[in-house]
Amino acid sequence: MKVYGTYFFDLDGTITDSSLGITNSVMYALKKFGIEEGDRRKLYKFIGPPLTGSFREYYGFSEEKAAEAVRYYREYYQDRGIYENRVYDGFEEMLKALKAAGKNLVVATSKPEPYAREIIDYFKLSGYFDYVAGMELDGGRGTKAEVIRYALSACGIEDKSGVLMVGDREHDVFGAKDAGVDCLGVLYGFGSREELERAGADYIAETVEEIGRMKYVR
Repeated sequence: MKVYGTYFFDLDGTITDSSLGITNSVMYALKKFGIEEGDRRKLYKFIGPPLTGSFREYYGFSEEKAAEAVRYYREYYQDRGIYENRVYDGFEEMLKALKAAGKNLVVATSKPEPYAREIIDYFKLSGYFDYVAGMELDGGRGTKAEVIRYALSACGIEDKSGVLMVGDREHDVFGAKDAGVDCLGVLYGFGSREELERAGADYIAETVEEIGRMKYVR
């Protein structure tokens, strides 16, 4: 049985259900290009991965057009979308239990770091986290692996064997593997068991509560 001393948590789809704010922001951006997207669920694939890549992959935008779409996205998101959000039921209680057990907790998200910090502060979760790591507003640290490596460095962590990345999408798993840490995939967010297992998640948790209760057997 493996014991982890540090937990890295993804934000969107892991700590919070941010679907309303993110999809509203994507709809706002797409409308600037004359694209009306009426099916909100089609936009759930934007939750988690870096936005520039999602606009390119799902709407065929060029690099330049995708960057412009991200700027429009942020027009809506920074004033309204950021607050169209909620913490998953039971998540704060789970954080309390992990802290009581002496664990170090870190946010590692592909969301721009200033937005991530504002969300964590807004929901009064700052006291649980030792650090909040995210991408840079100018696009730097644009992959999950880069964010994880940045978080490891910022927290002075050299032994990666005691670190567990917790996230709901395949890019969390790929990023963790690339950065050399284990990954727990969660099923209450926006990814599926098939997606997470195919990506190579070391463990799967079905519920928030299960994260803190799991026996990590390899």
